[in-house]
Amino acid sequence: MIYSKEALSLEEQADRLIGRGLIADRDELIGRLKVVNYYRLSGYLYPFRIQDAAGKAGDTFEPGTNLETVWRRYNFDRRLRIILLDAIERIEVAVRTRFVFHFVQAHGPFGYLNEKNLPGFKKRPLWKRCWRNLKALAKLRGLERPDYQQWIGKLQNEKKRASDTFVKHFTKTYGDHHEHLPLWMACELMTCETALQLAYGVDRDVLKKAAADFGFPDEQLLSWTKAIFTLRNSCAHHARVWNRAFGVKPSIPGKNKNPNWHIRPGFAPERIGLQLTVCYHWLGKLSSTTRWRDRLFTLFDEYPEIPLDEMGLPAGWRTHPLWNPNS
Repeated sequence: MIYSKEALSLEEQADRLIGRGLIADRDELIGRLKVVNYYRLSGYLYPFRIQDAAGKAGDTFEPGTNLETVWRRYNFDRRLRIILLDAIERIEVAVRTRFVFHFVQAHGPFGYLNEKNLPGFKKRPLWKRCWRNLKALAKLRGLERPDYQQWIGKLQNEKKRASDTFVKHFTKTYGDHHEHLPLWMACELMTCETALQLAYGVDRDVLKKAAADFGFPDEQLLSWTKAIFTLRNSCAHHARVWNRAFGVKPSIPGKNKNPNWHIRPGFAPERIGLQLTVCYHWLGKLSSTTRWRDRLFTLFDEYPEIPLDEMGLPAGWRTHPLWNPNS
């Protein structure tokens, strides 16, 4: 199918939304569309679309849908992402720190250059590698490198692009003998993707020690790290998160040792409510004086009209034992 939609002027975009039932001052709406893409704003308008008998959303909006309500949801989502990024930054730094610490204790600062020390990287059978390379050649692409080699290549690219003083100093002082940085330096340049690959690549002993530092089982640490790093990418790229259904979901801790995680009604696993709960729980492991929860509650107090069910939050979630550990 050929995409044949025409580009609309700001005035035409505003008229289209008003024609579909959005209550708004035309000039104000045009002003909003100057700074927020029509397509982006549509994501916040979608829940207000009238659905047919089959539950399919049409083009017109429910009666009473107004720009102020939609814009408040947009601002709530924007501020929620800022609060989330504050939590994720502290969690991400702590995760990298613990993995790198235990890895270099076991294998040294350059141990990551030995593939044997990172057994978690996928190693495809010879026949599969040959088949994938044949397909790549048929599409006029280069031969596919193993996952570990791709990871090392990414680290080198990050080093080459870096302008940090510590990188320049290391290269000037040790560059004649060392092409690569010690891991405790390289980790400061890692993207979320390369850091996550390191977490999944380390041997079981390193993983166990890192998980023990947080009081988590091994697989829970990996699951939560992957979910939080994925959420971080959404927040950093300004994607809508408040009512999104996430494909990467954090695992729920086991019921025997963690009964509070299984109290009903609970937090929908694919929604942001569970991720908020994970962030709060994890921050409590990092600092006993964190005020992050207070800032989050203040945001909800400012926007009492936000539908909790679309966030996967049960009614009365603030009094849930996971959010009130001393209750």
